[in-house]
Amino acid sequence: MSSTVSTSQGFLSPARHGSFESSNALASGSLGQPEMESNGSNEVELISVSWNQDYGCFAAGTSHGFRIYNCEPFKETFRRNLKSGGFKIVEMLFRCNILALVGADANSQYPPNKVLIWDDHQSRCVGEFSFRSEVRSVKLRRDRIVVVLEHKLYVYNFMDLKLLHQIETLRNPRGLCCLSHDSNTFVLACPGLHRGQVRIEHFGLNVMKLINAHDSHIACLTLTMDGLLLATASTRGTLIRIFNTMDGTRLQEVRRGVDRAEIYGIALSRNVQWLAVSSDKATVHIFSLRVRVGGEDSSSCLSPAQGPALLEHNSSSSLDGLISPSTSANPGSSLSFMRGVLPRYFSSEWSFAQFHLPEDAQYIAAFSSQNTVIIVGVNGR
Repeated sequence: MSSTVSTSQGFLSPARHGSFESSNALASGSLGQPEMESNGSNEVELISVSWNQDYGCFAAGTSHGFRIYNCEPFKETFRRNLKSGGFKIVEMLFRCNILALVGADANSQYPPNKVLIWDDHQSRCVGEFSFRSEVRSVKLRRDRIVVVLEHKLYVYNFMDLKLLHQIETLRNPRGLCCLSHDSNTFVLACPGLHRGQVRIEHFGLNVMKLINAHDSHIACLTLTMDGLLLATASTRGTLIRIFNTMDGTRLQEVRRGVDRAEIYGIALSRNVQWLAVSSDKATVHIFSLRVRVGGEDSSSCLSPAQGPALLEHNSSSSLDGLISPSTSANPGSSLSFMRGVLPRYFSSEWSFAQFHLPEDAQYIAAFSSQNTVIIVGVNGR
C-alpha cells in the first residue's frame, strides 16, 4: 500500500494556532475550492460524530460540511457549510483550529481515500495525504498524525508530514486505533496480526507489546491519556477488559451483558475511576474501576438543543427513568463466592448504572471534567 503527501508552505505546529473555543460565528471561506455557502438548509444529513481528545468538544461531519460543538456549556461554536461534498471523518486536535478531514463521497472533490489537514485559522489546506484505498480513521496528537487503512497504519510527523512508521494490522474495517495524549508519552494501540490481539507501541521507550485481549476480533479499544491503561471489547460485546500496557497484565474484567452486542464506544474518565460502554442495545453502562482511586461521581437530565444535542446528567432526581439504583461498586452474583466451581458468568462484575436510550440509533458516551456523563447520538440527539 502506498501513499502520497503534499504540503503547503508555512505549515506550523498546532500549538501555535488559535482555538475553536472562542469562535461563535458562522464561517465563510473555502475548502480546496471556493464552493462555500452559509445557508440554513434543512437537507443536511449527519454522517458522523466524534469527540476531541479531552471530551470537551465534539465534531459532527455532515453531508454539507462540518460543525463543532462545545460540551459544557452545550453550544455550537463553529460550522462550515459546503455547497457540495461532506465529511465522514472530522478529527479535532483538542480545541485548536487544525482538523483532519476525510470526504464521504468518492465522486466529490473530497474522496474517502484522501486526508486533508485543514487550518481554519488560515482557511486553507496545509497538507494532504492520498492513498489507494479508503481511509478508515485518522488520529491526531500535537506531534503526530496517524492514518488508518484497512490493513495498515501510517504515522507521520506533524511538523513536516514526513512518514515515520508503518504498521501492518489484521483486517481493520472499523479503523481501530487510539493514542496517548500526554506530552511526555507516546503510546499507540491498534489491532495486531491475529484475531483478538492488540499491538501496543511505546514509541518513546522503543517498546512493542502484543496483548491477546480476546478470543474474538477486537471491536473497540481506548487508552488513558498517559497510555498506561488499555480498555478493550470484542465483537461478542459481552466483556470489557482493562490491561496494563507496559507488561500486558489484565487488571480488571467487567461484563456488559450475556447477549452478543455491537460496542459503539468505550470511554474512561480522566481520573480513571469510571468506564462507560455504549452498544446497540440502546444502553450506556457505567462501571467502577479498581485500577485507580478517584473522586465521587455526579450525574443530570436531558437537555434538548438544536443540532446534535446532548444527554447530560446532573441531578439524581431526574435520573429515575435512565439509571438503575447503584452504588460505587460494581455488583456481582450472589454466588460469586463459588468462583472456580461455577462458570465464570457467576463471578462477573456488572455495571452499577445503566442509561437507557431511544432505540435505532448509535450513541457514543464520554465523561466531562466534572464526572458528568455526556452522550451524543448519530441520530442528531
